[in-house]
Amino acid sequence: MTAPDCYTCAMEAEFDALPPRERVAYDRYWRVAHATGTSLPGWLVLLPRRHITAVHELTDAEAAGLGAWQVRLSRALRTVTGCEKTYVVQFAEAEGFAHVHFHVVPRAGDLPSEYRGPGVFGLLRRPAEQQVTEGRADDIARALGAELGGA
Repeated sequence: MTAPDCYTCAMEAEFDALPPRERVAYDRYWRVAHATGTSLPGWLVLLPRRHITAVHELTDAEAAGLGAWQVRLSRALRTVTGCEKTYVVQFAEAEGFAHVHFHVVPRAGDLPSEYRGPGVFGLLRRPAEQQVTEGRADDIARALGAELGGA
């Protein structure tokens, strides 16, 4: 099931043509993308491959993979980015982004205090000149994909 006004569903519909940053890793139920509009390299988004708008709508099979994906992505981010820890956050409230998604955000040891915890969202929707470029996001996606073993 897809929703016509959903960014995530639009990307999923183009799955085979997606660049590395939009399909860092995936399986039957989940797809991982590098966040857009962020100034933080390695900010990932874990997305169910079907349209749902609330966590309680996950099937048992989707739910069974969720925790494993969060841990695998956190480990891969630590290896690839050198982050101290990761934040895992889920809201799915922004217009056009009601599709459930989990932010898996690398938190470096030297991240300024104003960007720690919920403040990390200050690193989203940044001016174009501050955003991670598509090329850099693709490079990170390839490195993470290799670390994750291709899936």
